Amino acid sequence: MQTNFNALQLGDPTVARADEILRRCVHCGLCTATCPTYVLTGDERDSPRGRIYLMKQMFEGRDVTNTTVHHIDRCLSCFGCMTTCPSGVDYMHLVDLARVRVEQRGHRGANQRTMRWFLSRVLPNPNRFKAMLVLGWFMKPFRNLFAKLGMRRIAAALDLVPPGALKLKILKPKSALNPKAPQPKRVAIMLGCVQEVLAPQINHAAIRLLRRHGIDVVVVKDEGCCGALSHSLGREEEARSHARHNIDAWTAVMRDRLLDGIVLTAGGCGTMLKDYGNLLARDRGYAERAEYVSGLAKDVTEFLDEIGLNPPVMWTGLKVAYHSACSLQHGQKLDALPACFWSRRGYTLTDIPEGHLCCGSAGTYNIMEPELSGQLRDRKLKNIDSIKPDAIVTGNIGCMSQLKSGTDVPFVHTVELLDWATGGPCPPALSKMKDAAHPIEALVEMAKMSAKERALAD
Repeated sequence: MQTNFNALQLGDPTVARADEILRRCVHCGLCTATCPTYVLTGDERDSPRGRIYLMKQMFEGRDVTNTTVHHIDRCLSCFGCMTTCPSGVDYMHLVDLARVRVEQRGHRGANQRTMRWFLSRVLPNPNRFKAMLVLGWFMKPFRNLFAKLGMRRIAAALDLVPPGALKLKILKPKSALNPKAPQPKRVAIMLGCVQEVLAPQINHAAIRLLRRHGIDVVVVKDEGCCGALSHSLGREEEARSHARHNIDAWTAVMRDRLLDGIVLTAGGCGTMLKDYGNLLARDRGYAERAEYVSGLAKDVTEFLDEIGLNPPVMWTGLKVAYHSACSLQHGQKLDALPACFWSRRGYTLTDIPEGHLCCGSAGTYNIMEPELSGQLRDRKLKNIDSIKPDAIVTGNIGCMSQLKSGTDVPFVHTVELLDWATGGPCPPALSKMKDAAHPIEALVEMAKMSAKERALAD
């Protein structure tokens, strides 16, 4: 793509980086077929190629128009376009730069500014988030009233409040160490702000699974939000502040002994942590440490693959549909890795049609853009329903929250199934299927008896 920046503009590191990315685009349009918003609307401005043109105009010095803001805001940041792009266009960082520019110079209405500020203050804080879920539970009966009054974002937020909001508890796990073991691998586990409230059992399952593999697991008390939410809203300095806070917290833990990894069970957090090096690249006090932390960040399946997952002790035969979250599939390029564990652990894996398309969660997208998000959710659920699975598995809490309310099929996290298969308890969501699990030893004996019966029959 040809750009028209002058020397003065290119003196700005942000513009210089944008220019470098823009020039890689060759207008081929292959990205349009994998862009969820373009698939829904057919509007070129809702495709990666169309948004790149809008961003180019914005960075070249033209006004930040309402049209530009509208179509950039409608981007899910699923990064499916990057998986498809033959030219290696770094769309992820280009749209990040654009969102910061929009936040600095764009013209949003008071309602939208208030909502974006509110989300950036509530969701990263587990205690505030839990309090808002309780308030939302009491407000749920008025959901249709909010919709009729045109308060569609509040109505969308109420749709996401789980039925058991009043019973939710923040069950922060403790560090799981084995002081007698001779220097086992040592990892810190990131709990995740939203996940810590909505599904604390995921972190507990991860800790059990890691300890079963002889890993020391440290829960860092001073850890905070990864910064992904603020980053997606274009609040760059706020995101950097979250990153610096976490780097300080992990650095303090590593003074006693270095970590072999920072393990994550939320795909969105993983994508963000792996980008700390880029986020703080120009921060003299943190750049080097940020790069080091990015290298330590690993999705739990990625870490288990490195150390080798124990053989299963339970065999279920359940038919599972694996929903590959965009943050894992496109953001971290870990599409095939989680799925490879299933058949070896007694689960029958079934591919979801159009598995490359986003479910519409995308951080706060299901609140800020409820119409498009709802269409993507319904499309994903229709595809899941077509294969009739016993359970749906994913590695990201955002996807679980987005899809759970639209189906009766139970949702579980990847790590919960792996924990169950290797000796942990049955995941709460699968309690009705508990009898489907059989010890491996019993299955071996049954196979031996069947072989003996066949021999006698012959």
